[in-house]
Amino acid sequence: MAESSKNHYTITELAREFDLTPRAIRFYEEAGLLAPLREGRKRVYSQGDRTRLKLTQRGKRLGLSLAEIRELVLMYESPRDTAPQLRRYLDVLAAHRHDIEERMADLQATLDELSSYEAEARALLQQHVRRGS
Repeated sequence: MAESSKNHYTITELAREFDLTPRAIRFYEEAGLLAPLREGRKRVYSQGDRTRLKLTQRGKRLGLSLAEIRELVLMYESPRDTAPQLRRYLDVLAAHRHDIEERMADLQATLDELSSYEAEARALLQQHVRRGS
């Protein structure tokens, strides 16, 4: 997705660009992640809204919660080179990494258990085949 030089966007344009529904974009607005201007009933999204939407989608791909995404978006919009913000960002990423590693370990244990059940079922089937039943 190429960076755009436009300054304002409609909900339809952002929905198309990010492969979202307008309803999803309104949900992010209700969650405080986007703050479009209004022209009557029409929403007008700024370049900043577009960037926040892009960061929101990145956070979702990483599996972050909306609260974590909101915190990171707010960090992004303030000076990003401060040590406390960078430490907090690393803390969020480390906690998320730990959560994913735990889920991967649980999935691996489940796969190992499935393999054991499959081996047992194959052995039983082989016994039935040898007996001719």
